This record gives sequence, C-alpha cells and structure tokens, in this order.
Amino acid sequence: MGFFSLVTGRPGASGFGSASTAEQVTEGIDAKNLTAIVTGGASGIGLETAKILALRRAHVIIAARNIGAANKAKQIILEENEKARVDVLILDLCSVKSVRAFVDSFIALDLPLNLLINNAGVMFCPHRLSEDGIEMQFATNHLGHFLLTNLLLEKMKNTAKTTGIEGRIVNLSSIAHVHTYGNGIRFDRINERSGYSDKRAYGQSKLANILHANELSRRLQAEGVNITVNSVHPGIIMTPLMRHSAFLMKTLRFFTFCIWKNVPQGAATTCFVALHPKLKRVTGKYYVDCNEMKPSSYARNEKLAKRLWDFSNKLIDGASSKS
Repeated sequence: MGFFSLVTGRPGASGFGSASTAEQVTEGIDAKNLTAIVTGGASGIGLETAKILALRRAHVIIAARNIGAANKAKQIILEENEKARVDVLILDLCSVKSVRAFVDSFIALDLPLNLLINNAGVMFCPHRLSEDGIEMQFATNHLGHFLLTNLLLEKMKNTAKTTGIEGRIVNLSSIAHVHTYGNGIRFDRINERSGYSDKRAYGQSKLANILHANELSRRLQAEGVNITVNSVHPGIIMTPLMRHSAFLMKTLRFFTFCIWKNVPQGAATTCFVALHPKLKRVTGKYYVDCNEMKPSSYARNEKLAKRLWDFSNKLIDGASSKS
C-alpha cells in the first residue's frame, strides 16, 4: 500500500483500502457471541469502533476517563441502535491505581472477554508526569495499556478456552512510530524534561504499542493460547486526540487534505483486525488501511521488545509500591 493507494483509496490485498469505512469492512459479520472492551470509546475513532462493534451485535464496554462523555457516547449508540449492548466503566490509563480499579470492576460484571481494543491515547502534549511520576504520553499510550492487557489476560485466556472462540487484542499505534528518539526508547531518560520532544515522545509511545503487541504475540504463541495480538495505524484523522496541536494539524490538513480520513474510515482498520475472519490465527502483524505493512526496524527488533517488556514491569512495580 503506497502513497497512490492512500490518496485514491484503491483496495489492497485484503479487498479494502484507505477509503473503506468500519461499517463496510465488517459487513455481514455477526459478533453476537463476543464481548469487547474499547478504551477511549467516548469520542473519535474509539466511539466509532464501539458503535460498529455494537452494530455487529457485540457486547461493548466503553472504558473512558470522562464518565460523562462515555455515557453520552452510550446514548449516541443506543439512539442509532436500540438493541445495542453497551456498558460504561471509568478508566484513567495514566494511573496504575485506576487501571487496577477498572479491571476489578470489569471482573465483577462476570462477563467473558473476547476483544480488547487498546485505542485511547494522548498526543503531542507538553512535558508533564502522571500521578505515578511517569511521562504522560508514555504512561497513557503504552504503560496503562500494557498493565490493562496483562491484568485482563487470564480472563481472555479462560474465555478463549471455554468458548473455543479466538480472542483478539488490537493496539492502536501510528505511522508516527518511525519518528522517535535515538535507539527507539530512551529507557534511561524516560521521564526527563531535558531533551523532551512532544513529537518524539508521541512516536516513542506508538513504537512501544507495536513492540508490546509483538512481544505479547510471541509469548502467547509459545503458550499455545488462542489469542492474537496485532497493531494498527488508523490513518490521519482530525479527532479530540489532536487538542494539544489543533492549529498545527489544521494547517497541515490544509496542505495535505488528500491523505486525511474521516472518522468512519479511521476506525476501519481497527474493526477489520478485530472482527474479520480473514485474520483468524494472524498475529504479531502491523496493519495500515486494512492491509499488512512492515513497520520500522525498531518495531521489528525482538531484543528491544523484550527490554521494553521488562522495563514496563519495573515501572509498574515502582508505581504500585508508592500507592
């Protein structure tokens, strides 16, 4: 899938392309036996993802920091689809305490878990630390999802085993993963203000999303678990995620309008990877415009992925010991 395909929307090998919408790529798919968690499902492509999963009859849990916005999102879905099964739970991904509380609340619902859509994130924000003392973009985009996924993994494994239905985890990354710090992840300076770049910090967190997906995929394959893990680039879409750089993005969009997507198109790759039968048993891959693509060399570095895994666990242990 090259620039020509991006601009024209020409379908790739999957039969879909940049112009495909989430509704189109899931047409005819019945997800009535599936339960899905969508982080950041209160707005943007997260809301569109939740809406389409509900349209395909999945039971959707919207996990969001702003519970008011999440309840509004639920009402939007129900107004369009009165039979939709949607629940809302609060989740602040930049807080280890909140992630653990969310998982406790979800487990208390006694539901199965087939799909985990790690969608939420922050973008290009000024340097600041989370309540756990971790740089905000890394904490929210990567670490919170890393912990959330680990805490929900046993539930997903049990669901896959008892139902025989393949579980799927989708990490939303970005083409921005190619624009990161030297050596990919600045492990020794992850929280430092010195040398901080909001753009490279975002790219670092998106690289971490792919590395996390790849390493988890390898571990689950080694266990023989019926769960796949893939990462996606949704495309360039004007959503609330861009609130820290709205002027820059609007200016960029004026000159590059031909490569921007609308929200239904932006949610297409996520929904394709989460639901489409073509991706059965496909794991550890990176998708753009509903087609597999090769990510950066850093993203394919197994040693870097393993180091990030251990580093992430140490950060979580440190944050947990403080709370």
